[in-house]
Amino acid sequence: MKHLKTILLSALVILTIQFTNAQKKPNIVMLFSDDAGYADFGFQGSKTMITPNLNKLAQEGVLFNQAYVTDPTCGPSRAGLMTGKYQQRFGFEENNVPGYMSAVSGADGDEMGVPVEETFLAEYLKEQGYATAFYGKWHLGGADRFHPTKRGFDEFYGFRGGARSYFAYSEEPASKLDLMERGFRNFVEPERYLTDVLADEAIKFIEKKAKNEQPFFAFVSFNAVHTPMDATPEDLAKFPNLEGKRKVVAAMALALDRASGKILDKLKELGIDDNTLVIFTNDNGGPTDKNASSNLPLSGTKSNHLEGGIRVPFIMKWPGKIKPNTTYNSPISTLDLLPTFYAAAGGNPKSIKDIDGVNLLPYINNQINSKPHEALFWKKDTRACIRKGDWKLIRFPDRPAELYYIPNDIKEQTNLAASYPKIVRQLFKELFEWESTLERPRWLLKREFENFDIDRMDKYKARPKHIMN
Repeated sequence: MKHLKTILLSALVILTIQFTNAQKKPNIVMLFSDDAGYADFGFQGSKTMITPNLNKLAQEGVLFNQAYVTDPTCGPSRAGLMTGKYQQRFGFEENNVPGYMSAVSGADGDEMGVPVEETFLAEYLKEQGYATAFYGKWHLGGADRFHPTKRGFDEFYGFRGGARSYFAYSEEPASKLDLMERGFRNFVEPERYLTDVLADEAIKFIEKKAKNEQPFFAFVSFNAVHTPMDATPEDLAKFPNLEGKRKVVAAMALALDRASGKILDKLKELGIDDNTLVIFTNDNGGPTDKNASSNLPLSGTKSNHLEGGIRVPFIMKWPGKIKPNTTYNSPISTLDLLPTFYAAAGGNPKSIKDIDGVNLLPYINNQINSKPHEALFWKKDTRACIRKGDWKLIRFPDRPAELYYIPNDIKEQTNLAASYPKIVRQLFKELFEWESTLERPRWLLKREFENFDIDRMDKYKARPKHIMN
């Protein structure tokens, strides 16, 4: 009997410890903007934009100075983030925009989505006991089988497509993927400005899960500041000295910051901010020619492989786990979010096979002194890029490849290809070796968009210098 009591007592202690640990799992909040300019936040040096809440978040966490997305366009970038692996490995190479695809594309419309065989971030977190929710822009497939609630998210209020109005539609939009949807196939348009509504929806979820003391993952995927250029009169009035699209994008960024601040304030009000990991980042570089965003001092824009297309603002805050008001200067990727979140949730990221991201926490906390990635890769059609160490090679379809040494040249003005032919050959070889592991694209944009992207790059590229020994 005494022996039985000892066993039962031991079991009770183990269960108590497990329960306590479960309660200590951090909540995770992902704040994700769309098409924002690299320079268009106060914490990035802007004197124009009004972003006090995100500025404060940067002061309370770590600011990553060399954060990259996996693609300079919306859909592929999100596919890499959600799976923790290069999206080209499962054929999600081209942006998925219905109506813009080649006549011989392998897929179009609703069928352009992440294959259901791929495991999403939310599915990994559910394994760790998390409640999960997604709010806002999805853009990872329109067909029902690609729906957020089929990919690990318990709750959803958003739209399946890539862009929509910030106000309720008074009549049916051109695409059903633009409609706001609550849960699965319950279409409900917002009653107010969408950026604010997304914050309110996320807060409802946070309040509910905090009350139940269940760890949660809330992915708030704002469509701000993506076109269409919609802003409220009240927000526009805050920028009397600006005009045109620049005035509108500033107002949209103000709403984005306000919505983010409401969520952050709610975490504090509920007394759970100290146990919440918060991320803010953006899906790709700003399309300066479309929404008047600014990527300075970087060259390039959305849709090209210059730094302005692939380097993004990136903040991570976790009180007690990450030192506040710090910077991290080695290159990282949005590929790293999945294993980082999984590790924070108590999982062993090494148990996740076949991903390309790494757990950033030991790097941030100086437990590992090497860089998280030896090399990073990008590819879209014949255009491709490799960043290895401090060297960056960009391959073009219409000109010789260019080589840049990023620490001394973030504007990518000084092409060193002629001076370092051995490095060019080496990086060409490594880039091709990586490409050889990829699947063919599952769908194809019209060829004319390759020309458009090259022209756009040239328009927003600093005048290069060609250095010869």
